[in-house]
Amino acid sequence: MDYTMEQYQASAQAVRERLGAFAPKVAMVLGSGLGYLGDEVEAPIAIDYKDIPHFKASTAPGHKGRLVFGVLEGRNVAVMQGRMHHYEGYSYEEASYAVRVLRLLGCDTLIVTNAAGCVNTQWKAGDLMLITDQIKMFSESPLRGENLPGFGVRFPDASHLYTPRLRELARQTAEELGIPLREGVYFYCYGPQYETPAEVRAARLLGGDAVGMSTAPEVVVAGHCGMEVLGLTLLSNMAAGILDQPLSEQEVLDAAAAAREKFSGLVRACLGKM
Repeated sequence: MDYTMEQYQASAQAVRERLGAFAPKVAMVLGSGLGYLGDEVEAPIAIDYKDIPHFKASTAPGHKGRLVFGVLEGRNVAVMQGRMHHYEGYSYEEASYAVRVLRLLGCDTLIVTNAAGCVNTQWKAGDLMLITDQIKMFSESPLRGENLPGFGVRFPDASHLYTPRLRELARQTAEELGIPLREGVYFYCYGPQYETPAEVRAARLLGGDAVGMSTAPEVVVAGHCGMEVLGLTLLSNMAAGILDQPLSEQEVLDAAAAAREKFSGLVRACLGKM
């Protein structure tokens, strides 16, 4: 469906009424098994998606489906504990709807996290990856349809969707913390089925280092409306065909739990420097 500016504004106004004088500056979209950062927010104000006009429900495992507003590392944040995916039956516009609402609420920076399959055979499951770019070619854009000039131009540039300044900040922060940080390209696939071994080989040939079912739509929308973006991936498993074993969502959640300390530490430290 094509949302109107009035609908985005209605969603923002409903949230604003719950927030009072609080104004978020950094939006955070947390992926599978990584929503615990929302539980660490100080003076939290939690709002379920179902209580916000025009929002959709998040049904993926490990996603709570709520926004948490408050303070984290001295920054006013809006944390999405769970995201909407195209594979849940949502259009790309619906899947990225919340980003525009958060922009209207005052967020000028977006931190996106996800758990993804590792395509690069030189790396291993459990590594963290700084997203330098993304590939999303064979699907509709969340910007399809009438352009809303209040957010951005009709044909936005996508040269630096992941902000170079924030990428450098993440590199320096990881080095200070002694956390090895890979750097690579996130390859978006629709899901919900995991990719075939042939698709993983194709992703590798096209330049992908990790493959997943989220993030790309939200980042396109964030770029369109002028937000700076930092993207971090937990390589939760080796992608299909690299190891002789089936993939499962439990494997993803277990990997997220195992990486909790280093992942949380890196994200929080980066946030504190913004």
